[in-house]
Amino acid sequence: MTEHSQPVPHHIAIIMDGNGRWAKQKFQPRFMGHRAGLKTVEAIVKHCVKLDVKVLSLFAFSSENWRRPGKEVSLLMELFSVALKQQAKRLHKNNIQLRVIGDLTKFSASLQEQIQQSQLLTANNTGLILNIAANYGGRWDVVQSVQKIAQKVQSGELAVEDISEQMITDSLETADIAEPDLFIRTGGEQRVSNFLLWQMAYTEFFFTDTLWPNFNVDALDDAIASFSNRERRFGRTSEQLQEQTDA
Repeated sequence: MTEHSQPVPHHIAIIMDGNGRWAKQKFQPRFMGHRAGLKTVEAIVKHCVKLDVKVLSLFAFSSENWRRPGKEVSLLMELFSVALKQQAKRLHKNNIQLRVIGDLTKFSASLQEQIQQSQLLTANNTGLILNIAANYGGRWDVVQSVQKIAQKVQSGELAVEDISEQMITDSLETADIAEPDLFIRTGGEQRVSNFLLWQMAYTEFFFTDTLWPNFNVDALDDAIASFSNRERRFGRTSEQLQEQTDA
């Protein structure tokens, strides 16, 4: 286990990949992998609280995941509902604020209601912000942001030439939180898969072959250690950063 003498990322974003392959390796149905993955979520959330991470964003269900077999999608929706029932009060007790980001209109009315109630319960909590991306896509997020701005232009509230990057940022699902410092993807794939595309312009990436159900607090510590050893220049030179530190 890695000790954190160096700063911990303010915001960690994770694509939790490999549940299905984990189940296949154990000759179990894919759904069992998703259930095992939920236990990993619990452990990682607890560890982020312990490390004083401020925001944790987890990609639970992408807008592309509807293409999966109907039975698997149905079971995933059921698992999401059960997890909300079991965890919302626990999150609240631990001062964690739950946010579900994405286009929630495709979910059943009962699941939408459950999401709303869980968010309301934890809305005033001041600890870790836990973002669950569900029916989320980075391109969709940018489009819905631009649509909000276009409505202001159409109504005469805003001039086209006044549209800025910050304005788009301020209309995203993650408008009031800092952009991710560290992005982790488990399961061996090395791509962002339409997750927080705008927000991750300067995020540090960490890829691991570990399947999500096998990802543990030590693995998270290793990712954070890798992050801590990187120089984040944001377009500047190393010398400029050194001058800024010295100043």
